[in-house]
Amino acid sequence: MQRAAVSIPSNIAEGYERNTNKDFVHFLYISKGSCSELRTQIYLAVEIGVFDKVTSDELLESTRKISAMLHNFIKVRKEKF
Repeated sequence: MQRAAVSIPSNIAEGYERNTNKDFVHFLYISKGSCSELRTQIYLAVEIGVFDKVTSDELLESTRKISAMLHNFIKVRKEKF
């Protein structure tokens, strides 16, 4: 879970440094995929008793918000750059 969580901002940074919009958008998609991976791992952690319902709900909501932000960022970068 830590690796997936760290991968989200790391891929944004790596894509930004590539200096082309196409590469940046590509890495934003990878970042969004890492966010989905993290969300899946949270669901699994609940099933095996690592997180309680309140904690998991908060974490899942955070991943949904981050995913939505990435979606919008990708949309803007594809349409306006």
